Parts: sequence; structure tokens; C-alpha cells
Amino acid sequence: PSISIRVMKFLLVSTLLATAGAFSPITPQIRPSTSLSASKSDAFAATALATVLAAGAMAQPAQAITKSEINQLSYLQVKGTGLANRCPEVVGEGSITPKSGQKLVDMCIEPKAWAVEEEVGSRGATERKFVTSKVMTRQTYTLDGIEGDITGGSNVVFTEKEGIDYAATTVQMPGGERVPFLFTVKNLVAKGNGPAFKPGFQMGGAFKTPSYRTGLFLDPKGRGGTTGYDMAVALPGLQSGVDGDDAMFKENNKTFDITDGKIEFEVNKVNTEEQEIGGVFVATQLSDTDMGSKVPKKILTKGIFYARVDTPV
Repeated sequence: PSISIRVMKFLLVSTLLATAGAFSPITPQIRPSTSLSASKSDAFAATALATVLAAGAMAQPAQAITKSEINQLSYLQVKGTGLANRCPEVVGEGSITPKSGQKLVDMCIEPKAWAVEEEVGSRGATERKFVTSKVMTRQTYTLDGIEGDITGGSNVVFTEKEGIDYAATTVQMPGGERVPFLFTVKNLVAKGNGPAFKPGFQMGGAFKTPSYRTGLFLDPKGRGGTTGYDMAVALPGLQSGVDGDDAMFKENNKTFDITDGKIEFEVNKVNTEEQEIGGVFVATQLSDTDMGSKVPKKILTKGIFYARVDTPV
């Protein structure tokens, strides 16, 4: 009997220890760090991983990634990471002197900050100021694949021709008002202040901003620019007579408004070997007019850009 009692006590203690071990915290195993003589592919994989993690964590700034590194990634490696909405960054401080007949290709324009102009009251007086706003659009607001002709000489001139040169974007002001606009550089003609792309080189010019909506768009009352009703069918009494039609003239008569915008670029990085340039930009344009029924607001956009000088064969 004494042996049976000792066996039972042993089993009871073992069970208690096993139960306590099941609820105890598990100490993670720390793998030894890799050696400093890592291969180039390993270094690139670590950089790409850090870039993806930085893109997902808003509190940390995104790591820089070059065009050659992006070209090594597959579609599945880019999908869902936000890298498709980012512009490559350039490494180097060289100089490129373009010639007439060359093109500026693979141009990417990535906004980083937005502001909307509004009237701000202070001490009984009002003044117009740009108020920092928050982008509400998902990561689809970067322009990419833009290309155009270069005219060489004493002052470089870039004429935009084609590419993904517009992106529907919406920002939210501090008060909660949301302002939609079409971020674009259509028909841009940018004139430079020198004959070569080098750190400190600046170029800028005007561009056209098409309507945020096309003529086929129908509002909640079924009215459109090229199709739909001529008036709100549910409100015939308010639109009868001259006075009634005047009150709702802008709502009933949709227009495709084309406004002007301006953009300024400044080059701060040049890779002579890869013929790449990069830098910052500042652009101003008008917001959506809701097809002529609203007064547009002025939008200020700041960010970075990338482009490559190419010689057509």
C-alpha cells in the first residue's frame, strides 16, 4: 500500500507540473544574426522586406527603393504591399545634359502632402490659407508611366504626351468636408532654368485639369452632360417658369469644366549611369466643380518625382 501511495503522489505532482507548464509563457527562440558577408540578393531581400513593413506601419517612414530593385520584384511580391503606389528614388548627384529628340520616360509623380485653401477667421478678420488635409483615397493616387519629348538647349523643355497622367483623389479637411479633385499633369509644358539635369535644376509650367466626372455620369436625379434627363423629374414644380429654372440652372445644365494648374519640379538626385533623375514637386490646381454646380477649391499638392532620360532607337 505504501508503494501505491508513493506512485499516486508522484503522478499527482507530475500532472500539476505539466499543467503549470502549459500556462507558462513560451520564450521565443532567437536565431543568431546573419553574417555581415551576405550576398547581394540577401541584402536586397532584406531591403524589400523592410520596405513592405514600413509601408504597412504608418508610424515609421517608408524605406527608399530604387528602380532596379522594383524591377526585380514579381507581381505577387508587389501585390498588396503599396509599392505600386510609390515612386522609385534615385541615388547619385551627377549631371545629365539632354539633347533634342530624347524623351523623358517612366515619369512617376507621388504626392506626399495635401492642403486645401479656405477662409480662416482670426480676431474678426478672415484670410485665405492652405489647411493641411488628409487623403481619403486608397493607394491609387500616384501618376506613373508618363512620358514626353525633351527639347534641349540653353533651357530644357519637357512636353508631356501620354501615360497614366490622372488619378481621381479625395482629401478631407479638418472640419470633415471632403474635397474630390482629379490629380493630373495633362498637356504639361515644363520649362527649365538650365541646359542640364543636376541637383538644383528647376522646371515648371502649366497643365490642364479635366472634369472630375465625364459626360456619361448621371447624378441622383438622373441628369447628365450628354445623357439622362434635362431636369429633375421629381421636382417639376420648382423648375417651371423662368425663376424656377434659374434657381436650378447649374444643377440641370451639366458642364465639362477644364481648368488650369501649375507644377514646379526641383531635381536633387541624378544617376548618370542609369540616366535617372529624381526630386520634389509642388503643384496647385482646382478641385471638382460637380459638373458646374459648385465653386471649386484650390488644392496644393507636394511630393516626390522620378524620371529617366531615354534615347529613341
